[in-house]
Amino acid sequence: MKEPVVRKVVDCVEDTLVEGGRGAEKPLRMVACAAVIKNPWAAMDFVEDLQPQILAHAKVLADILVPRVLGQMGGPDTIEAFGKCAITGTSGEVEHAAGLIHTLHFGNAFRIASRADSFLPFTNKRAGAGTAITIPMTHKEAESKGSRAHFLTLEFSIPDAPAHDEIVVAIGAASGGRPHHRIGDRFNDMKLMGVDQAGRPLETSEDPPAEGQ
Repeated sequence: MKEPVVRKVVDCVEDTLVEGGRGAEKPLRMVACAAVIKNPWAAMDFVEDLQPQILAHAKVLADILVPRVLGQMGGPDTIEAFGKCAITGTSGEVEHAAGLIHTLHFGNAFRIASRADSFLPFTNKRAGAGTAITIPMTHKEAESKGSRAHFLTLEFSIPDAPAHDEIVVAIGAASGGRPHHRIGDRFNDMKLMGVDQAGRPLETSEDPPAEGQ
């Protein structure tokens, strides 16, 4: 079993004060923390069972990244949206990146610490050093997933990562929705379309005609 090898940890903090030429009523903070690790499957032939190394790495990564994000955000109560990302270098498989973030040993740690109950939106891909680390975010509460105000993306890069035999794993959080958001949400669209959240026609408020009419 290979022990996790973390080469560096990188933080990205972005505060939006002005949007569309107008000052934000409440500045939007978006934070990401990324770990650059040695790909535990690098230089190996096709590995059928990824689970042993996933278990060896996922909790370590969560223990490193989650407290840093919460610290930069000022605690879980300031987090309204979140997401995650993993990028394997060119000698790895996309499955290697996916394996490290699509496990409850990683994602659930972030979800619980953020006091959330929704799934984490994500990207996972293979690319070279300096590629864009793209973290899509949506509302952390399942019942608020339709809030398009919280459809956010935080993007940054690390010039020397991932190397061909590395993986970058990152998580991100936001303090709110986009400043001056005004495009409504999917729930309003559904009402206008006359369907419920499952796509079923809404019942009309009219009484059914009496029998014989």
